[in-house]
Amino acid sequence: MSHTHEAGWAHAPGALRGPSWLREPTDVDALVPQLWSATAAKDADGVLSVGGVSLPDLVAEHGSPAYVLDEADFRARAGAFRDAFADYAVYYAGKAFLCTAVARWIDQEGLCLDVCSGGELAVAERAGFPMERVGFHGNNKSRAELEAALRLGVGRIIVDSLDEVERLSALATAAGTTARVMIRVTAGVEAHTHEYIATAHEDQKFGLSISSGAALEAVRRVLAAPGLELRGLHSHIGSQIFASAGFEVAARRVLRLHAQVADELGTVMPEMDLGGGFGIAYTTQDDPATPATLAAELTAIVDGECAALGVARPHLSIEPGRAIVGPSMCTVYEVGTVKPVALDGGAVRTYVSVDGGMSDNVRTALYDADYSCTLAGRSSQAAPVLARVVGKHCEAGDIVVKDEFLPGDVVAGDLLAVPATGAYCRSLASNYNHALRPPVVAVRDGVARTLLRRETYADLLSTDVGDQ
Repeated sequence: MSHTHEAGWAHAPGALRGPSWLREPTDVDALVPQLWSATAAKDADGVLSVGGVSLPDLVAEHGSPAYVLDEADFRARAGAFRDAFADYAVYYAGKAFLCTAVARWIDQEGLCLDVCSGGELAVAERAGFPMERVGFHGNNKSRAELEAALRLGVGRIIVDSLDEVERLSALATAAGTTARVMIRVTAGVEAHTHEYIATAHEDQKFGLSISSGAALEAVRRVLAAPGLELRGLHSHIGSQIFASAGFEVAARRVLRLHAQVADELGTVMPEMDLGGGFGIAYTTQDDPATPATLAAELTAIVDGECAALGVARPHLSIEPGRAIVGPSMCTVYEVGTVKPVALDGGAVRTYVSVDGGMSDNVRTALYDADYSCTLAGRSSQAAPVLARVVGKHCEAGDIVVKDEFLPGDVVAGDLLAVPATGAYCRSLASNYNHALRPPVVAVRDGVARTLLRRETYADLLSTDVGDQ
């Protein structure tokens, strides 16, 4: 639950809410962990604007629900990671959110791009993204996807199994080309995050185990396989990670394998990917580290381990994950019904139903994720009440914000905005109950423009070929 009334806005309604590392700090920054993008502000009437565009005006033009992407904030976060990790290659996670405009922003900000499907690769191609700066992930890449990656000249393919080594070697040889590969390894690290987004422990689908010897066997096979060029090892311990302790254990184990390959096989791999998945603030309880802090800590970890092993530091890459786009987007909804529900012990929880839900943000249902929200179209002096913001779908688990204090006079027609919805919300959006997926509207300098339009019923029915 957010511990401040209306997701951190109660102290200073007109204050900017971006993180202090994106702008000059103010007294308010010391009071409330930052949940909103850097240009978000409330005026004296309680109207929330982002990028100089008021959300009531945006809804009047584009409807609700709508994803609102703060372009200036997005670019600033991308630039902050680029500058803090100046000696690294920084890979933006296409799976968090990707469209052609965002791919072009990432290119313009000098970042690389991770994709994990043929569809994401197609977006990168359409955007004209430099393919030498693309990495292709996935535990079960199809033959067609691998062929597309080879045809387009993807900069690195992260192989995830011994089967894939053989498959990719055959395809590269047949195409008369060489695939630059990294090997995804599992370091046996239990990351402190949700079970479904922890990816370095042994009992899960990604990568090749270091402890079992599968990772070293993959190295041997890649080195012996025609059409493959081994660039290095790739490790990823999960996402929504706040502490560096897990990276320290993983880096030690991966660097030991890196050194073992040099000693036993005579191959010094030039690269290494440390993963990332850095955490962001969804509620006032979250306190993410700055890019500069993360860079300093990770570099110290790697340098220390390299010194202990007596090996040169490989060229490093990281994957910030949700940390770039996550805080740069919010979602705006319109309230439909308000229903007070009596709880055991005499307490009351007010259920506030909005015109979206798990079809546009399934993370609460999928990961038990926490979110905050705020009244976006007006101010209120009403006493706060314990509220649960829920969607319109036919599921009891259709919850957007589990617990939040909202003004007690919330009524139908009010607008609510939920911060930090940039990562995985639109990417995981569905047509459940035949809902239409909302638009993504970019805002900057008082101008709103559509990046992804709202779906229509014609879109929804276009794949229904009937009983012909």
